[in-house]
Amino acid sequence: MARLTIVTIVIAVVAFAFVFELLRRRRLREKYAVLWVVVAGLTVILSIFPSLLVRSAALIGVATPSNLLFLVSLLILFAVSLQLSGEVGELEEQSRRLAEQVGALQLRLEDLEAQATDTGGSDETRDTPG
Repeated sequence: MARLTIVTIVIAVVAFAFVFELLRRRRLREKYAVLWVVVAGLTVILSIFPSLLVRSAALIGVATPSNLLFLVSLLILFAVSLQLSGEVGELEEQSRRLAEQVGALQLRLEDLEAQATDTGGSDETRDTPG
Protein backbone atom coordinates (compact mmCIF):
# COMPACT_ATOMS: atom_id res chain seq x y z
CA MET A 1 0.00 0.00 0.00
CA ALA A 2 1.13 3.50 -0.74
CA ARG A 3 2.00 5.80 2.12
CA LEU A 4 -0.83 8.19 1.20
CA THR A 5 -3.34 5.33 1.33
CA ILE A 6 -2.20 4.33 4.81
CA VAL A 7 -2.27 7.92 6.07
CA THR A 8 -5.77 8.46 4.66
CA ILE A 9 -7.07 5.24 6.21
CA VAL A 10 -5.56 6.16 9.59
CA ILE A 11 -7.18 9.62 9.41
CA ALA A 12 -10.55 8.07 8.56
CA VAL A 13 -10.28 5.58 11.44
CA VAL A 14 -9.38 8.41 13.82
CA ALA A 15 -12.42 10.32 12.51
CA PHE A 16 -14.62 7.26 13.22
CA ALA A 17 -13.24 7.02 16.74
CA PHE A 18 -13.67 10.74 17.33
CA VAL A 19 -17.29 10.68 16.14
CA PHE A 20 -18.11 7.70 18.34
CA GLU A 21 -16.42 9.32 21.32
CA LEU A 22 -18.46 12.50 20.79
CA LEU A 23 -21.58 10.35 20.60
CA ARG A 24 -20.65 8.52 23.78
CA ARG A 25 -20.16 11.80 25.64
CA ARG A 26 -23.42 13.14 24.17
CA ARG A 27 -21.61 16.04 22.50
CA LEU A 28 -22.86 15.06 19.04
CA ARG A 29 -26.36 14.08 18.03
CA GLU A 30 -26.99 10.92 16.04
CA LYS A 31 -28.35 12.73 12.99
CA TYR A 32 -25.02 14.55 12.55
CA ALA A 33 -22.94 11.51 13.43
CA VAL A 34 -24.44 9.55 10.55
CA LEU A 35 -23.17 12.11 8.06
CA TRP A 36 -19.64 12.09 9.47
CA VAL A 37 -19.54 8.29 9.64
CA VAL A 38 -20.60 8.14 5.99
CA VAL A 39 -17.91 10.68 5.03
CA ALA A 40 -15.25 8.72 6.93
CA GLY A 41 -16.47 5.48 5.34
CA LEU A 42 -16.30 6.97 1.85
CA THR A 43 -12.81 8.21 2.64
CA VAL A 44 -11.72 4.67 3.53
CA ILE A 45 -13.34 3.25 0.39
CA LEU A 46 -11.74 5.85 -1.86
CA SER A 47 -8.38 5.31 -0.14
CA ILE A 48 -8.49 1.59 -0.72
CA PHE A 49 -9.96 1.83 -4.23
CA PRO A 50 -8.72 5.10 -5.79
CA SER A 51 -9.80 3.85 -9.20
CA LEU A 52 -13.42 4.48 -8.12
CA LEU A 53 -12.68 8.19 -7.96
CA VAL A 54 -10.94 8.09 -11.33
CA ARG A 55 -13.87 6.26 -12.94
CA SER A 56 -16.42 8.55 -11.29
CA ALA A 57 -14.56 11.63 -12.54
CA ALA A 58 -14.44 10.21 -16.07
CA LEU A 59 -18.14 9.31 -15.91
CA ILE A 60 -19.14 12.80 -14.80
CA GLY A 61 -16.70 14.49 -17.16
CA VAL A 62 -14.32 16.02 -14.62
CA ALA A 63 -10.78 16.14 -15.99
CA THR A 64 -8.95 15.65 -12.69
CA PRO A 65 -10.26 13.22 -10.04
CA SER A 66 -9.03 15.44 -7.22
CA ASN A 67 -11.27 18.23 -8.54
CA LEU A 68 -14.25 15.89 -8.19
CA LEU A 69 -13.18 15.12 -4.63
CA PHE A 70 -12.96 18.84 -3.83
CA LEU A 71 -16.36 19.47 -5.44
CA VAL A 72 -18.03 16.70 -3.44
CA SER A 73 -16.34 17.96 -0.25
CA LEU A 74 -17.53 21.50 -0.96
CA LEU A 75 -21.09 20.30 -1.58
CA ILE A 76 -21.10 18.31 1.68
CA LEU A 77 -19.83 21.30 3.65
CA PHE A 78 -22.38 23.56 1.95
CA ALA A 79 -25.21 21.18 2.86
CA VAL A 80 -24.05 20.95 6.48
CA SER A 81 -23.74 24.74 6.73
CA LEU A 82 -27.18 25.24 5.22
CA GLN A 83 -28.78 22.75 7.60
CA LEU A 84 -27.05 24.25 10.64
CA SER A 85 -28.09 27.75 9.55
CA GLY A 86 -31.70 26.57 9.42
CA GLU A 87 -31.44 25.08 12.89
CA VAL A 88 -29.88 28.28 14.26
CA GLY A 89 -32.83 30.22 12.83
CA GLU A 90 -35.28 27.84 14.52
CA LEU A 91 -33.42 28.14 17.84
CA GLU A 92 -33.43 31.94 17.62
CA GLU A 93 -37.19 31.91 17.05
CA GLN A 94 -37.68 29.49 19.94
CA SER A 95 -35.52 31.64 22.23
CA ARG A 96 -37.52 34.74 21.30
CA ARG A 97 -40.82 32.98 22.05
CA LEU A 98 -39.51 31.65 25.36
CA ALA A 99 -38.27 35.11 26.37
CA GLU A 100 -41.71 36.55 25.59
CA GLN A 101 -43.39 33.82 27.64
CA VAL A 102 -41.03 34.37 30.58
CA GLY A 103 -41.71 38.11 30.42
CA ALA A 104 -45.46 37.55 30.38
CA LEU A 105 -45.24 35.10 33.27
CA GLN A 106 -43.09 37.51 35.24
CA LEU A 107 -45.64 40.31 34.76
CA ARG A 108 -48.43 37.97 35.82
CA LEU A 109 -46.47 36.91 38.90
CA GLU A 110 -45.84 40.53 39.85
CA ASP A 111 -49.56 41.28 39.45
CA LEU A 112 -50.50 38.27 41.61
CA GLU A 113 -47.97 39.28 44.27
CA ALA A 114 -49.31 42.84 44.26
CA GLN A 115 -52.88 41.55 44.61
CA ALA A 116 -51.82 39.23 47.43
CA THR A 117 -50.21 42.03 49.40
CA ASP A 118 -53.22 44.31 48.83
CA THR A 119 -55.79 41.69 49.87
CA GLY A 120 -53.50 39.95 52.34
CA GLY A 121 -53.39 42.94 54.68
CA SER A 122 -57.16 43.21 54.87
CA ASP A 123 -57.49 39.43 55.35
CA GLU A 124 -55.24 39.53 58.40
CA THR A 125 -57.40 42.14 60.08
CA ARG A 126 -60.50 40.03 59.49
CA ASP A 127 -58.89 36.90 60.93
CA THR A 128 -57.80 38.54 64.16
CA PRO A 129 -60.18 37.96 67.04
CA GLY A 130 -61.62 41.18 68.22
